[in-house]
Amino acid sequence: MLVVDGHVAWVGQDAAGRASAPQGAHLVDLDGALVTPAFVDAHVHTTGTGLSLIGLDVRPARSAAELLEAVRREAREGTGPRATGPLLGSGWDETAWADPALPGADDLDAAAQGRPVLLTRVDAHASLASSAALRELAAAYPHRGPWDTAHLTGSAHAAAARWAHDALPPAHRALAQREALRHAASLGIGSVHEMAGPAFSSLEDLTALLELSAQETSLPDVLGYWGELGGAEAAEGVGAIGAAGDILVDGTIGSRTAALREAYADGSRPAAYLTAAQVRDHVVGCTRHGLQAGFHVIGDGALDVALAGLEEAAQALGDAALRGARHRLEHVELADAEAIGRLARLGVTASVQPAFDALWGGADGMYARRLGAGRAQALNPFAAMAAAGVVLALGSDAPVTPLAPWEAVRAASHHSAPGSGLSARAAFTAHTRGGWRAARRDDAGVLAPGAPATYAVWEAGELLVQAPDLRVANWSTDPRSGVPGLPDLTPGVPAPRCLQTVVRGRAVYVAA
Repeated sequence: MLVVDGHVAWVGQDAAGRASAPQGAHLVDLDGALVTPAFVDAHVHTTGTGLSLIGLDVRPARSAAELLEAVRREAREGTGPRATGPLLGSGWDETAWADPALPGADDLDAAAQGRPVLLTRVDAHASLASSAALRELAAAYPHRGPWDTAHLTGSAHAAAARWAHDALPPAHRALAQREALRHAASLGIGSVHEMAGPAFSSLEDLTALLELSAQETSLPDVLGYWGELGGAEAAEGVGAIGAAGDILVDGTIGSRTAALREAYADGSRPAAYLTAAQVRDHVVGCTRHGLQAGFHVIGDGALDVALAGLEEAAQALGDAALRGARHRLEHVELADAEAIGRLARLGVTASVQPAFDALWGGADGMYARRLGAGRAQALNPFAAMAAAGVVLALGSDAPVTPLAPWEAVRAASHHSAPGSGLSARAAFTAHTRGGWRAARRDDAGVLAPGAPATYAVWEAGELLVQAPDLRVANWSTDPRSGVPGLPDLTPGVPAPRCLQTVVRGRAVYVAA
C-alpha cells in the first residue's frame, strides 16, 4: 500500500508499488501483520469515557456494600483533580447484583465523608446522588427534581449529568477527553462520533473536544453531533455535522424508561418523551440546514413515534430530500419487520451497539428479566435490518460499554438470538465503512486509491471466513466467493492486538 499526502495512492503487488513510490518514500515492512481500515466508533460520549478511565469506575461492584466501599476508598485515596469537587463515578448495574437494593443518600454521605457524590448508572440514564449533591442540585435546578431521593431518573438525572459536567475544571475535562481518544487509538479506532447534548454534556464540552481534535494531530478524528431538539443552528455554530444523537425519544430498558408497545414484565409502561410532531419539525429544520437529524430510540413504542415523525417530514420535504439527508437513529433495539421496512424506505441509518446484546441478551439476561424471554429474543435484529438494506454503523455508547471494536464485531456475529447475527465480514464493514457512511462520508473506511489513509495494523493469527449460520457459511467460505478472511472471533479467543493506528497518513498510536 502506497500512501501519499494522507491518502491511499495505490494497493497491489510489491514491485509495482515500489515503482510507483515517489523518490525518498519511507518503506515499512510489516512482517506479515494484518492491515485493515481503522474502526469507527459511531456512538461515544468522550468526556464520560475518559472520566471512567481516569476516575472512579464502579462497574466491578456487585452489591450496594461494594459500591459504598468503592466510594469510601475514592474519598480516602483519590489524588489530583479527583481529590476535590464532587466525587463522580459511573458504571453501577444493580441487575448484576444478588440483591438489587440501592444505597440511600445518607449512605453515600457517610461513605464520602460529606463530599457531594454522583454515580451514573451503566446505561447513563439514571444516577445515585448523596444528600450533599442533592442540596446543590436543588439550588441549581429547583424545578427539575424531585430532589428528595438518591435515585435520579428522567429530567432529574439529566440535570444531575449537566451539573457534573459543569463542575469539571477545564484541565480535568481536557485530560479526560485526551485519555479517551488515546485509548481509542490504541484499539485501532481512527474516528469517533461524539454524541453531545444537553441531556449528557454541554456545548462547551463539545466545543472543547472539537478544538482538541483539531489542534492535536496525534489523536483520532472526532465527528461531533449536538443532540438538542431544534438545535440545528447551535450545531452549526460549533461545527457539529448534525443536530442528532442522543435526542431522547425514550430511555432505556435497564432503567425501565424505554417506551414500549406492551408493558414491562412488572406492568410499568412509560410513555415516549417526544411526539411525532416534534420529531417531524426537528427533521425538517435539520434537513433545510443541510444537517443530519437523529434520535435516541430503544423501545418499539419510541420507534413508532420516530418513524411517524420521519414520514411526516417526508411529506413536507419530499421523499428524495428526506432520503438524501441520511438521518440516523441510535440503538433501535426493538424493531419488527414492518418498522425495519419503513427505516429502509426512509433511508435512515441505524447506529447500533452489539455489546448490549452480549451484556444483557440471552434467556437469563437483563432483557429477559425486564421483558420476558420471548420478547427479549426480538431485540437487536441486526440480520433483519441488514437484509432490508438499512445501513448499520456499530458503536459502543462508551462509557456505557467499553471501547472494544473487535468485541463488538464478535458480539454482532455471535448474537444471543439465532438468526439475528451478522457475518463477521458484515459486522466488520459496519464498524469501519458503515461508520463513515453514517456520517455521510462515502469515500472513507476502505483501503483503495483515493481514500483517506486511515488504517490499523494488527498482530493476528490465522484469517478465517466466519458466518452466523450454515446458510451463509456454505456460500461465503467457498474460495470462489472471494470473501476476505478476518481474525478468529470465536468466543474466548483473544482479540487481535493493535500494533499501529494511522489517521490520514499520521500515526496516532504505535505499540511499545
